Amino acid sequence: MTPDLWSYRDSLDGTGQDLDVGGYDVEATDGRIGSVDDATYEVGESYVVVDTGPWIFGKKVLLPAGVVTLIDPQEKKVFVSRTKQEIKNAPEFDESAFKESAYRDRIGDYYGRFPYAP
Repeated sequence: MTPDLWSYRDSLDGTGQDLDVGGYDVEATDGRIGSVDDATYEVGESYVVVDTGPWIFGKKVLLPAGVVTLIDPQEKKVFVSRTKQEIKNAPEFDESAFKESAYRDRIGDYYGRFPYAP
């Protein structure tokens, strides 16, 4: 069964209002991609906004919560199940529209094309 891309995995600990991952480093399957600029924890509507810094010229990317595989509070890292290239090729982050359903559908369609990683 494919999980809901907009919800954190049940196996993750601490994905609630009590954990703020702002500023945590974000690790793709093949290396660091940036740091968390913003994160939400609403069931079915959760996401992480990553500031990529110089990696992709200071752009931000929106990652659905379902791609988060591990949150390590001790190391202050968030691990995601996508490669750097998959994230780089994602639709551009649109600060004015990222909360709209049409934009989120586009992001979900993009990330939903990749195999689910446990």
